[in-house]
Amino acid sequence: MGDFNLALVIVAVVVCVIVFLVNVYLLVNYQHPDDANQAYFPKFVVVLGLSVAAISILMLPADVANRQACRQAIYNGACNLTLPMKDLWLAVYILDALLVFFVIPFSMFYYEGDQDKSVGKRIKSALLWMVTTAIVCALLLGILYGLVGKVDFTVRHLSSSTTSFPSTWTTYSSSEQCIGSGVHQCSAYTASPSSEKTWTMRTTFPEYVVALATIVGSVLFAIFGGVGIACLPLGLIFSFIRRPKAVITRSQYIKEATELGKKARELKKAAEALRQEEKSGSKGRKFRKNVKEVEKELFQLEEDVKLLEEIYPQGEKAETTWALTVLGYLAKLVLGILGLIVSVAWVAHIIIYLLIDPPLSSFLNEVFIKLDDVWGLLGTAAFAFFCFYLLLAVIAGAMMLGLRLVFITIHPMKWGATLMNSFLFNVGLILLCSISVIQFCSTAFAYYAQATAAQEIFGHTLESLRGIKYLYKYNVFQIAFVVLAGLTFVYYAAFGWRRKKPTNRFQLST
Repeated sequence: MGDFNLALVIVAVVVCVIVFLVNVYLLVNYQHPDDANQAYFPKFVVVLGLSVAAISILMLPADVANRQACRQAIYNGACNLTLPMKDLWLAVYILDALLVFFVIPFSMFYYEGDQDKSVGKRIKSALLWMVTTAIVCALLLGILYGLVGKVDFTVRHLSSSTTSFPSTWTTYSSSEQCIGSGVHQCSAYTASPSSEKTWTMRTTFPEYVVALATIVGSVLFAIFGGVGIACLPLGLIFSFIRRPKAVITRSQYIKEATELGKKARELKKAAEALRQEEKSGSKGRKFRKNVKEVEKELFQLEEDVKLLEEIYPQGEKAETTWALTVLGYLAKLVLGILGLIVSVAWVAHIIIYLLIDPPLSSFLNEVFIKLDDVWGLLGTAAFAFFCFYLLLAVIAGAMMLGLRLVFITIHPMKWGATLMNSFLFNVGLILLCSISVIQFCSTAFAYYAQATAAQEIFGHTLESLRGIKYLYKYNVFQIAFVVLAGLTFVYYAAFGWRRKKPTNRFQLST
């Protein structure tokens, strides 16, 4: 057991270091050139937020492995030598909440502040905005907590009278389990429905805040995760299908580059016109619509330029560049097929284990258990992969849905062209959804992850919270997840194979 604990600690440390290095790599390669060698505090927040999101997802498999470390203990104090998972969970939840509701908003307000102001004034302005936002949220949470911050547990009232210790047990049977069975009910299995009662108590404020954050995250998770579980693998597969089949000729390249140059000049004129309109003080609905149109066209222009560079590689190593491009599309096909298998397994598991009552099978739970029998951490590694894949699906879904979804503006992330405010927004979104991913995975793999610290923290409080419990009782989030996944599969089957045709001209609203 000691060797197992040591191995678990080593794996945890190595994973944390790898996650940190990967996030630094993503920051360096995704950041916009204008943010190079500046905006260090927002960059620190981005790396910290991404690391917390990734580590929080991987903590659930670590929790399972930690439970297994003392499964064969021969003395009661053996589990004291394992990782303090409950304390670690609470620390991660607190850090997650601080980042989402305080640190990230402050960083965004500071980054988007007037660059002509001094650092002190920008910090003061950001603090004022953050404090205002915190006060509004605190008032809203306080009102909700005072009105509906209670949990309703359904319990059975069982009782039995007492008698002297009998000399024989032949008096009792399965049909007569209570002393004085005509009056009392002491068996939950045979008790009548009238024995059910509702036990109401007020939950603690921190638990209520976590519950509401989980609800908000669950709404986003059901939308982004449902779409992403399908578009993540299918996007890779159809990217291979729509790939350029051959290199174009020089004359074709000149023709396409000329058209893109005309479009770039039109965009420049439109941007200058909007800048003059902004200076004149006109920032109405039409102005904002035109700004969004220019941003959309600029994004499309960058995509067209990237595609043109891809199908006409230049330089001394043009042939090598084209070979790497072909290999890249083949890698997308392989990863897409593997991802499709995982996505189908996820959707099937949700239907079989969560939506059908009673479950037809424990499905993936049994797979993880059998893998653990092969090697102690093999099932845990597979479990970690499925949990982390779900977080990747959420990110893919958020990126697919575009720049605007209802009242939320989704900041696009592009390789080598992502500003820090877009980075911060997406990190906050990922952190908010990560809590729901943990809750969803602990429910979907309840059989495999039983008796863990995560289940102890979640318990039945979330599913018994007044006004919210019905969302979990009737599996609203799971149903929405499966429905959106199905619609996304249909969408890709109908339109995913079509190649987007670039628009050469556009016109602003007048």
